[in-house]
Amino acid sequence: MASTQPMARSGAMSGLRVLDFSRILSGPFCTALLGDYGADVVKVESPAGDDTRRFGPPFVAGEATYFLSCNRNKRSIALDLKQPEGRAVALQLAAQADVVVENFRPGTLERLGLSPMALAAANPNGVLVRISGFGQSGPWHDRPGYDLAVQGQSGLQALTGAPDGEPYKLGVSIADLVTGLYAAQSTLAALLARSRAAEPVGFEVVDVAMLDCVASLLTFQAQRALSADARPRRMGNEHPSIAPYETFRARDGWLNVAVGNDKLWAAFCAAIERPELQQDPRFADNPGRVANRGALRDVLGEILGRRDRAHWIAAMEVAGVPGGPILEVEEVLQHPSLLARGMLTEVEHAAIGTLRLMAHPVRYGLQRTAVDRAPPLLGEHGAEVLREWIGADAAAIEALRDAGALVMPAASAIGEA
Repeated sequence: MASTQPMARSGAMSGLRVLDFSRILSGPFCTALLGDYGADVVKVESPAGDDTRRFGPPFVAGEATYFLSCNRNKRSIALDLKQPEGRAVALQLAAQADVVVENFRPGTLERLGLSPMALAAANPNGVLVRISGFGQSGPWHDRPGYDLAVQGQSGLQALTGAPDGEPYKLGVSIADLVTGLYAAQSTLAALLARSRAAEPVGFEVVDVAMLDCVASLLTFQAQRALSADARPRRMGNEHPSIAPYETFRARDGWLNVAVGNDKLWAAFCAAIERPELQQDPRFADNPGRVANRGALRDVLGEILGRRDRAHWIAAMEVAGVPGGPILEVEEVLQHPSLLARGMLTEVEHAAIGTLRLMAHPVRYGLQRTAVDRAPPLLGEHGAEVLREWIGADAAAIEALRDAGALVMPAASAIGEA
């Protein structure tokens, strides 16, 4: 049963309300971060729920692990926005929100009667964060944007994979995730600007395009093309401007070697007991090593292949050379540094019981932001939110439910606490 009392939250955004119309990953990741900072995030779902509730297997107690990964620190209300009663409630909630987040395909919000103009009328001092594939303007503004499509159109896939192989997407939905990061950062900037303004600044729309966000990650690769007329290309695990900065096979497995400057090169040569390589004119400085990367890779590959990975990792650690093993995901989740720094946390979930989750990665002083709300069941907090945010009584909530505009689990509380 959903809690009938509001849960006090702490953090930099404590006391702020976020109305979250987003689904899939970019928007939900953004609002999970805002929830981590203490905001009261209310996730507005359709009666069918966020698509990611059906992304699986795997499922745990009927809940998709995909959904669980990016919907912590939120409450859920399920509204049918195609019904006038549902739209009216959505506008009432928006009037009480400091921030509204959506990632519908451009034009959908307007068709639902929740246009920026309508939201501004309901909340003249609110912030609307709009996430889309290609932005609210430009020739592609009305096209849908999914992570895979954007990875391909952003240049990332052209840079990922073996030089003579097919392009690869990253193993996580990086286009969605980095867009969510930018959206959360931009939300905080908009709220900070409001807090510093001497006069009300009015309704603000933050336009976040996935393609823009991911293209910005090209950084040095884009600058090579812009300033040096150099065509970036797939290089596998090699780096276009640093060597050796790549993956090698030891006798029993793979390891990374990240020699970022000439001082580290000297330390690495000592670690592998080949100090004479430092004096080899082909390898004496980084430009030389980059120009002769093929020969360098052959030499180092032969040396590193003679001994086990643990030997080289220990030698590099003593020498202060960055690098390390290639860990499987399950090994990462047992990494002593992550465990010591509290990057895995537990929260009680209404269907699953004790649920382990990844925590927010940033500490403030000695404290980590809290995960105190489990990813919600569909509509789990509908009555609770309507009471707290807009003062709805039991009769009004029941009327919305009878009309089909509000969907709640059978066990959810409707009456007053």
